[in-house]
Amino acid sequence: MLFRTYGNANLYKIALKNTHHKPFMEIIDFLLHFLKDPLTVITQLIDQYNTLIYFILFLVVFIETGFVIMPLLPGDSMLFAIGVIAATTGKLSLIIVIPLLIVAALLGDNLNYFVGHKFGELIKQKKKILFLKREYIEKTEVFFEKNGGKAVIMARFVPIVRTIAPFVAGAGSMKYKNYILNCILGAVLWVAGITLLGYFLGQFEVVKNNFEKLVLGIILISVLPIFIKIFKSKFNKS
Repeated sequence: MLFRTYGNANLYKIALKNTHHKPFMEIIDFLLHFLKDPLTVITQLIDQYNTLIYFILFLVVFIETGFVIMPLLPGDSMLFAIGVIAATTGKLSLIIVIPLLIVAALLGDNLNYFVGHKFGELIKQKKKILFLKREYIEKTEVFFEKNGGKAVIMARFVPIVRTIAPFVAGAGSMKYKNYILNCILGAVLWVAGITLLGYFLGQFEVVKNNFEKLVLGIILISVLPIFIKIFKSKFNKS
């Protein structure tokens, strides 16, 4: 059919190639839109899937915290958007969504921890696997040693770091008993804290009318500790 449409073998190959890449590009486009405007995306998903939205949100948090190769998902801004939607439309129940996403975060973290525990030595033996460098694990281990269990809680509020930290904790020397206690506290503070913040602030018109700017602000504040750490590291070296 494609061959008949284009009437040319080369054009047929181009069309076929574009067809193969289209689903992938749609996924990338969706993720970028989700990162930029989670409020609109979640609202659309609620209209389309109704109560299945709880499962979708569970999956997003689980994947972000549980898969070390998937750090670029809208964690903080999504939780804030959930609070705003609950406050303004009532289409999401905080009584359901907060405990559900705490469980999702804990399950994801534990999966990440045990994967790190299983394959951490393999990465240490090599210089780099994917984007995970041996030096990242070694530096994070030092950070955990200096700050103890609270490092797990601190990492929860920093995008990308919250995805990598459980893996590194498992790959390093942090005992599971120490890890899990701080992991639970961090999950509760992260999910409940940001969602409730969105719930109370979402009732103000200025927040609803400037949500995209607010999301950008949340992202910048979240990654600020990373830039401060890099700056200090560069400054100390010089």
